[in-house]
Amino acid sequence: MGIDPGLRFTGWGIISLDGNHIKHNANGVIKTRSEDSLSNRLLELYSNITEVIAEFKPNEASIENTFVNKNALSSLKLGHARGAIMVAVANQNVICSEYAPNLIKKTIGGQGHADKSQVALMVSVLLSIKNLGSGDASDALAIAITHAHHRTSNLSKVLQNDR
Repeated sequence: MGIDPGLRFTGWGIISLDGNHIKHNANGVIKTRSEDSLSNRLLELYSNITEVIAEFKPNEASIENTFVNKNALSSLKLGHARGAIMVAVANQNVICSEYAPNLIKKTIGGQGHADKSQVALMVSVLLSIKNLGSGDASDALAIAITHAHHRTSNLSKVLQNDR
C-alpha cells in the first residue's frame, strides 16, 4: 500500500507482486472538508485509512516523507496528516516504510526531479492502466511501487527499529 499524505487530499494505492510483475489492485483519494476542524479532518483521515486497510488487508504500507516548504503552516498541517495516517497504519499492525520524494521520483521516473506528469505516465505504464484518476492516487501508487523496489533493505531497518 502506498500513501500520498495531505490534509485536503490523501491518495492511496494498493498493488501486489507476483514475482517481478507488479499488479494494480485499487486506488483512491480521501478528501477532507476545509471548513471542518483540524481534529475532525485528522479523524477523517484516520478512519478512512483504517477502512482501506480493513478492506484490502495490505501486508505493508509506505508513505512519502514530509518535506519542509516555504509555508511553515502547510508543512505543519502535512505533518499532522502524516501522523494520523501513520497511527492508523500502525494500529492495524501494518509495517510502514517512509520514502523521500526525490527517491520516489528517481525510482519511477529515472531522475530525482521528475515532474508529476512524468511520474504519472510511468506509473500508468508500469501498471498497464490508462486512467489513474487523480494525481494524488497516482503519487500513492508511485510510492507503493517505490516500496516494492526498495522493500528488502527498508523493511530490515524498520524491523530493527521496532526491537
